[in-house]
Amino acid sequence: MRIALLQNNYLVGDLEGNARKIAVAARKAAEQDADLCVCSELSLLGYPPRDLLLNKSFIDKSWAVLRNLSLELRDAPPVLAGLAEHNTQSQGRALWNCAALLRSGVVEATFHKTLLPTYDVFDEDRYFEPFDAPGWFQLRGWRIGVTICEDIWNDKDFWKSRRYRSDPVEHLARQNVQCIINLSASPFHLDKHAIRLRMLEDMAKKHRLPLVYVNQVGGNDDLIFDGRSCAFDSRGKIIATAASFAEDLIVVDIAENCKTSSASDTDAPPNAAHATGLHCLPPVCREEEVWNALVLGLRDYLHKLGFSKALLGVSGGIDSALTAAIAAEALGPDNVLGVLLPSPYTSQASVDDALELAANLGISDLTLPIEGLMAAFDQSLDAAFAGHDRDVTEENIQARIRGNLLMALSNKYRAMLLTTGNKSELAVGYCTMYGDMAGGLGVIADVPKTLVYSTSRWLNSVRGQVIPERILTRPPTAELRPNQTDQDSLPEYDILDAVLERFVQQHRSVEEIVREGFDPAVVHRVVSLIKGAEFKRRQAAPGLKITDVAFGSGWRMPIAARWPV
Repeated sequence: MRIALLQNNYLVGDLEGNARKIAVAARKAAEQDADLCVCSELSLLGYPPRDLLLNKSFIDKSWAVLRNLSLELRDAPPVLAGLAEHNTQSQGRALWNCAALLRSGVVEATFHKTLLPTYDVFDEDRYFEPFDAPGWFQLRGWRIGVTICEDIWNDKDFWKSRRYRSDPVEHLARQNVQCIINLSASPFHLDKHAIRLRMLEDMAKKHRLPLVYVNQVGGNDDLIFDGRSCAFDSRGKIIATAASFAEDLIVVDIAENCKTSSASDTDAPPNAAHATGLHCLPPVCREEEVWNALVLGLRDYLHKLGFSKALLGVSGGIDSALTAAIAAEALGPDNVLGVLLPSPYTSQASVDDALELAANLGISDLTLPIEGLMAAFDQSLDAAFAGHDRDVTEENIQARIRGNLLMALSNKYRAMLLTTGNKSELAVGYCTMYGDMAGGLGVIADVPKTLVYSTSRWLNSVRGQVIPERILTRPPTAELRPNQTDQDSLPEYDILDAVLERFVQQHRSVEEIVREGFDPAVVHRVVSLIKGAEFKRRQAAPGLKITDVAFGSGWRMPIAARWPV
């Protein structure tokens, strides 16, 4: 039994385009003598389709496209493709999340998702009705069980506490299936893949069944999908893995005690698995994963929106440096513009470093001094501000002047403006609405400041001195007033990020964080800043998610509220 893992990058809502991707991959799999092709979750629709699912005509059209696809692939191997199906029962949500089996020119059967995630970025209970139990089908003497994404994330022996009462994989094992298939759309975050591999290994070993896992790849809005589809034999040994952060197609040969591919493989008893072409992917460090994820997320966000060019303000600081490097990698240097916007407070070192960065990356640069505009604003507001001391207001005006100029360039050049704020700054509100927050995408909005530094150092270690050394070593500063540094307003970033990780990602209370040895005054201040900045974050550009808790679609804090701490 040769199973093809179709790891594709889909565009949400592009039914015909997604169908073409499936058809092309299925034909390639047929050339490799595949007996079955498996796509990712909701592959025909693209994941996540969100409220497109509320449009009945969209669902109806998807089924028309699916039937055409089944006819087109009538001479190809059977295909398991994902989409939404109308709930034919008299109660419950309007749809099921399903996998459709295309065989011999018809939609032969559908299999339904039983566990629906409603946490973090997931909101499937909004659209789908959970099904009673997973299903299975027969192919070439094999009894193949079908699960969809969350269905494999509830093993009672792997998780200390479970979110759901039932285990679809255990149910299928009791039905005497001989292989488990899983169609997934599992978003990336740091450290998730290692957990996923351990879980799948334990599951295959526990049930003594080969397991095939097919994941979506690519960026869709704030979410990034890492791919890394894989297969395990009945001993829990990984036997095949697809590429990380890239489209791929691999064929896994499942047969008892099979060492090489042969015509007799499909006749062997189906209780073990073997891959004829194992992709051996070397382990990567966290910084490399961050880089790969953000490059893919940025590229797909712009290209799927129809943009080919991007611009950003380059200040000579670390955040804009890393963002520019990611953009140059994702779009090509010729498609990126770095804009210098010096004020009277901008040091010559910052200007020199920004220009050196642009030269190192091969991107274009443009300098627009803002001193004259600052003077014009001062003159216009002079009477209105009479009797008031200069304060952060004037600093924010500088940021908003820059935001105005950058947005003007974005409009004129039809280039997406990238914001350069990091997660640490967004968390505590160290950013200016309609100023440095202006833009269409927050590339590093989920990257803590300490990880910005370590990722930049990693980049230099593998690419040479891309980011000038002085950017990495000088104290970070917004340069909105003389001799300013970030630490005039914030704790040291290693302390700030440690507190943020505990409060934001681990949901710990102030008291719990203080008990770990952190200064109570610092913790209270940081938490107060986080709460006070919620209204700002709600108006920020979408940010690419790379941690398990990001300030995006998975962060659902009230704005006008008293948070318990």
